[in-house]
Amino acid sequence: MMKVYGNTDVVDALHRMVETGHVPHAILLHQDDGSGAFPIALNFLEELYGGNPRVGKLIHPDIHFVFPVAGSDKPVSQNFIGPFRELLQDNPYFFENELYEAIGIEGKQSNISVNEARALLDKLSLSAVEGGYRTVVMYLPEKMNAQAANALLKMVEEPPQKTLFLLITQAPEKVLVTIASRCLHIRIQPLSMEADSIVHAREVAGAAVLRDLFHDILEALSARNLLQALETADAVADLKDREKQKSFCRLASEDLRRIFLVQKTPQLAVLPEGEGDWFRRMAGALKPTFPRKANDALERALTLLERNVNQKILFTDLVSKLYISL
Repeated sequence: MMKVYGNTDVVDALHRMVETGHVPHAILLHQDDGSGAFPIALNFLEELYGGNPRVGKLIHPDIHFVFPVAGSDKPVSQNFIGPFRELLQDNPYFFENELYEAIGIEGKQSNISVNEARALLDKLSLSAVEGGYRTVVMYLPEKMNAQAANALLKMVEEPPQKTLFLLITQAPEKVLVTIASRCLHIRIQPLSMEADSIVHAREVAGAAVLRDLFHDILEALSARNLLQALETADAVADLKDREKQKSFCRLASEDLRRIFLVQKTPQLAVLPEGEGDWFRRMAGALKPTFPRKANDALERALTLLERNVNQKILFTDLVSKLYISL
């Protein structure tokens, strides 16, 4: 089985599902980018499939992987399954942008299309090869367009016996409500700093670096040093890779939620190990209205990144909006 860092409560809960035979037909795992949903999911499936080693090798005939793709001629995940398997086996804690690099679509508009949904329905119309569960592992269901979601809705809502949908999301609020409402939601807690350094040491612009950039921006803004904040924004714009810039926005949004929780309901705030003092200090330095306004600005930045807006202008505008929101 794959190494899992933390999340023992989640691992134990999934184990009990298999042990008791009470497995939901649809599970939504909510992770931060680059966290541990895939190792948890694959270990769960390996147990569900009786320890079959083909699960860990990603070649079990009854487990189908779906992820965002791009390209001409109606591309589907199966066209990219080779590099996807290599990436997942090499580093199951990969970042979203690493997937796009691995399958050669970095910088392109990716999604899960209706063609993907139709191909998946064709596969699910067949009996399980080994007579057990048929499973769909979908990475980033928030990238599924409305046509695809509607095509899959009935299958998710009323699946045949022993059919499991295992969805891994980084933005559950963006998953179509008709799909999300049919799922059991499970939060995968972020990696500790120690675990993050172990599993992501190879990533040049990984989560730790991206989050540090956002922290530097907040530090400058809280000190009313707009020039310094703009200089850091230039560093984000200089990343060039739009997927890494999107990861920056998502990670920043996660940290804003933590700051908001510290301000409003600190007992519910789950903070990265060793960073509690920083979040409490920011929570005290920023207005209670700031996290919501800043998150709206980040959502707008994400939308503009999808539209290929000039990165320097985009992140300069983002920091300006954050400064106004102070």
